[in-house]
Amino acid sequence: MTESPASKPASNGEVCPHARNGLKPERNGFLKSLQQQSRHRDRDRDEEEQAFLATFQQSRSNIPPGFLPSGSGRLPARSPGLAEVHAALHHGGLYNRPFLESFEETPMLVAVLTYMGYGILTVFGYLRDFLRHWKIERCHIAREKEEQKDFVPLYQDFENFYTRNLYMRIRDNWNRPICSVPGAKMDLVDRVSHDYNWTFEYTGRTVKAVINLGSYNYLGFAENTGRCADAAAEVSMVYGVGVASTRQEIGNLDIHEEMENLLARFLGVESAMAFGMGFATNSMNIPALTGKGCLILSDELNHASLVLGARLSGSTIRVFKHNNMQSLEKLLREAIVHGQPRTHRPWKKILIMVEGIYSMEGSIVRLPEVIALKRRYRAYLYLDEAHSIGALGRRGRGVVDHFGLDPRDVDVMMGTFTKSFGAAGGYIAGKRELIDYLRCHSHSAVYATSMSPPVVEQIITSMKCIMGEDGTTIGSDRIRQLAQNTAYFRRRLREMGFIIYGNDDSPVVPMMLYMPAKIGAFGREMLSRNIGVVVVGFPATPIIESRARFCVSAAHSRELLDQALSAISEVGDLLQLKYSRHRIQPSGARPFDDGVYEDVDD
Repeated sequence: MTESPASKPASNGEVCPHARNGLKPERNGFLKSLQQQSRHRDRDRDEEEQAFLATFQQSRSNIPPGFLPSGSGRLPARSPGLAEVHAALHHGGLYNRPFLESFEETPMLVAVLTYMGYGILTVFGYLRDFLRHWKIERCHIAREKEEQKDFVPLYQDFENFYTRNLYMRIRDNWNRPICSVPGAKMDLVDRVSHDYNWTFEYTGRTVKAVINLGSYNYLGFAENTGRCADAAAEVSMVYGVGVASTRQEIGNLDIHEEMENLLARFLGVESAMAFGMGFATNSMNIPALTGKGCLILSDELNHASLVLGARLSGSTIRVFKHNNMQSLEKLLREAIVHGQPRTHRPWKKILIMVEGIYSMEGSIVRLPEVIALKRRYRAYLYLDEAHSIGALGRRGRGVVDHFGLDPRDVDVMMGTFTKSFGAAGGYIAGKRELIDYLRCHSHSAVYATSMSPPVVEQIITSMKCIMGEDGTTIGSDRIRQLAQNTAYFRRRLREMGFIIYGNDDSPVVPMMLYMPAKIGAFGREMLSRNIGVVVVGFPATPIIESRARFCVSAAHSRELLDQALSAISEVGDLLQLKYSRHRIQPSGARPFDDGVYEDVDD
């Protein structure tokens, strides 16, 4: 298991980097490389820094002031570069709390067996395709008509190979219809397949009281009773369900304005605007912010909506390694020194795009370090808080609140209402000039229908609960309960011997399965024990890193979590999923201790 280079409280009150017994430094941070190279770099640092700063100053001197953040006409006397960031980490200058993430390496035997499994499936897939070609076996997949064989193919045959021969074998683990509120428990519509998952038939029965470990219902506001449900029902009686117009025509309701003003206060920014779809909030607004002559630096694990928005913008896109600040700074340096390709003109804008919580890894962005680099190189920062808003921070304000940072240091704050708020849609927040610009230039703002009134009221009521403006402690209690459930669930899984990815504070908990056959087996075995889980495989993850992804909720009681953990342990023994070589010694609620890990032989 690898630990983050961040920090752990020391006896003298400072924060010091640490590594545990049998553990390697964390793979994602830039400190690993710094620690290995610091002895060789220190003596050359000053000369190299001065030369680079001179080049930086010269390369930026011709950029119009409007293209850069305020104050970018000159460099500060001393900005926090890598050396300063490294020193600040040693003394807790950037992080106000321990930053602990674990990404245990895949055991060699498991990796070999996983590749062999995919190899065997591939061989049998080609054999079955041969039988289908000669019509010995029937093929149910969409295919081109024979008379259209000379046309440009609509479907790429090789791209469909995975769908035909691997995905279909375990398709019953996905797209299951539910017929209840996606709360701590849910009801599933029972279905069967008689043709190996090509088609499904509904039996008319319902699987009752399935423990829900798959929904993004972090704070438990996806419910059909209580304040939020009652308020949404009352608003429906006044405004109806649909608006039937855009915000720029006659679809701008007073509750839309109330929601956006409340949202701006909640986030601590000047202004905010909401959109009816979370995916479109990214894909339709990024093209309005950047274009040709601009550079987007994107984390390699960013969500598809961010990737699509970046591609639609026409900007140059460069990808840095996940949460790796050394990789990010290298791209920033190259972008500033070399400028645009061929012409070497300075970039009009440099936009760094990151997420608060990465939904497949369970990791949290190293936001203090990103902001330090963003300030140093005068770039813009686009922060997607789809999973982190409401789920992180003492006040539920997301990853900015989690690290105790100033919201004004984030140029574009994006988030969704689909998870912690139990509603639908997304938002963009920041300076008033930014929001006024987007109201006129965003395709999603100009052409999309306004948000449904009951959805808006759900957002308003749940947000007031989180802020404590409803006169109760419901919001703060749920934030605290989510943090406790997350810590408990992660600790118990590690004690059992599973390999768990991500940050200790992340309610997204990936548990590694690796082998393709175990993806379907785990989902089916858990459902047979009345536990609903999400299993994920290639191409959503690297080919040898298939996993189950649990989402912890404040709605889960300790009894429900214990019941789920018992079933997970039982299935883990059945399928031999306890791969971890670094077992945590089980104990009660204990302080964080250097000796909690012990090596386990292969």
